[in-house]
Amino acid sequence: MRIISGKFKSRKFYPPADKWPTRPTTDFAKEGLFNILSNEINFEETKMLDLFGGTGNHCYEFISRGCQDVTYVDKFGLAVKFVQQISKELGVEDHIRIIRSDVFKYLKMDPLSYDYIFAGPPYPLPNLNEIPNIIFSNTILSPEGLFVLEHNPNHDFKSHKNYLKERNYGTTIFSFFIHKSDH
Repeated sequence: MRIISGKFKSRKFYPPADKWPTRPTTDFAKEGLFNILSNEINFEETKMLDLFGGTGNHCYEFISRGCQDVTYVDKFGLAVKFVQQISKELGVEDHIRIIRSDVFKYLKMDPLSYDYIFAGPPYPLPNLNEIPNIIFSNTILSPEGLFVLEHNPNHDFKSHKNYLKERNYGTTIFSFFIHKSDH
């Protein structure tokens, strides 16, 4: 895996693959997503949340592009340790909060509000379709915020009231959501 852009551009890191329940976003899909985000987000001023953070791939891209306030959440202990290690190697521990927690429990507890939320859950997660409703049922996404959910073609969010658009990269789909007024 590699960091695509910013101060850590081309930096490679190698998560241990054995027995990991993660599915890292491919470089191709990640590059497509970040090309879109580069036109929609001021990374330096964004407070971001990475749910089902896995290898921390998304967090490193944000920090590499100048984001100072990143929160990473994953319940898998080896992934959390890996992200702690990479954060230390990159010298970015001051910019990332690393939280080992079940995402659904975390969403109920966190009183903070974020400008950008990314969720890359395991595709077979039984309640994957509920994630947008959970995000929009509280104040975790700021009023002008953007939520991006990574999923496969088995899920379709076009009828969700907060759906904005989607981008398809083979079997990886990113659905974008924003707050919409009811009038």
